[in-house]
Amino acid sequence: MTDILKERMSPLSQPERIGETVLRILAIIGLLYLFILSITLLGSSFKLAGKEFAESIFSTTSNPMVGLMIGMLATAIIQSSSTTTSIIVGLVGTGFLSFENAIPMVMGANIGTTVTNLIVSLAHISRSGEFKRAFAGSVVHDFFNICAVIVLLPLQAYFNIIGESAKFIERLFEGYGGLEFSSPLAAITKPVAKWIIHITGDTAWIAAVLAIVLLFIALRYIVVVLKSMVLAKVERFFHRYIFRTPVLGLVLGIVLTAVVQSSSITTSLMVPLLGAGVVTISQVFPYMMGANIGTTVTAFLASFVTGSPEAVSLAFAHLLFNVYGMAIFWPLKKIPIWLAVKLADLTQRSKLIPILYIVVVFFLLPGIIILVMR
Repeated sequence: MTDILKERMSPLSQPERIGETVLRILAIIGLLYLFILSITLLGSSFKLAGKEFAESIFSTTSNPMVGLMIGMLATAIIQSSSTTTSIIVGLVGTGFLSFENAIPMVMGANIGTTVTNLIVSLAHISRSGEFKRAFAGSVVHDFFNICAVIVLLPLQAYFNIIGESAKFIERLFEGYGGLEFSSPLAAITKPVAKWIIHITGDTAWIAAVLAIVLLFIALRYIVVVLKSMVLAKVERFFHRYIFRTPVLGLVLGIVLTAVVQSSSITTSLMVPLLGAGVVTISQVFPYMMGANIGTTVTAFLASFVTGSPEAVSLAFAHLLFNVYGMAIFWPLKKIPIWLAVKLADLTQRSKLIPILYIVVVFFLLPGIIILVMR
């Protein structure tokens, strides 16, 4: 026993422990960069393949349900609500799309962007308990947005509550414009992603496959390193400082997403932490709502550049949709959380269920509704 104590108190043991901790922290930083790069590369490859298609389906429609599905499908294809809403804002700014018809589209974009979380969670599919936690934490974002749409889309269609509120606020801010902002993450990942796409011969599917491989590698080893670090200490850090209160989680989601300009990245960052059991679905829920609000910054920047009052009104509509949804479903958070947990339970029966959920909800269903109702 004395020998063990002497060994632990040895002058060499402390530097070794510090060195090991530093290496693990550097490994986490490197893996996080790889993870963010994979998300950026995946988005870029989808944009390469699908941006023109997305623009082509944004033709004018007076049917709110079709508008919702157009926004949802386009965002699922591009995997970036920021890109989708920027396209919609640009079309409204040029008069190609009316303000009222565009509102359901940005609602759909909110749902479509959550497909990235679900794809990321599939990296945990071979580990049952880990996947259940990761999938539940990912799909709760879907159910929050879907619940918000179920309540607010009919109110918007019949009473134009979001449109009227947005126009009122826009009139208070008339005269502002020309703002620009650069994401620091984009500065360190987009050039690398662009280079990778270039060396693949600008072939979207090769870049997408490579992005998915990098994503799976990054997530697998993020979880491994997190578990190898003293998980209890990491857990205490998130409980005490990052998600100490729901409001702090909300603010973190808003600020981080506003800076990064990608809710796909900021919400996907939580997936490995959910899988590792570092954070819970209840802690992540306010953070997801905050990410929804933070991502509206991109639409504002796009609208200010157009100089169109209608475009600025649409950016406010996007913000108000998320604020109204939060006001309704934060107090009723048990509903989306219960739905997410139940669906995650079903995924334990068959590995096909989460894959079918993604394909049917984000691609087949919107496509069929657009074809039938348009």
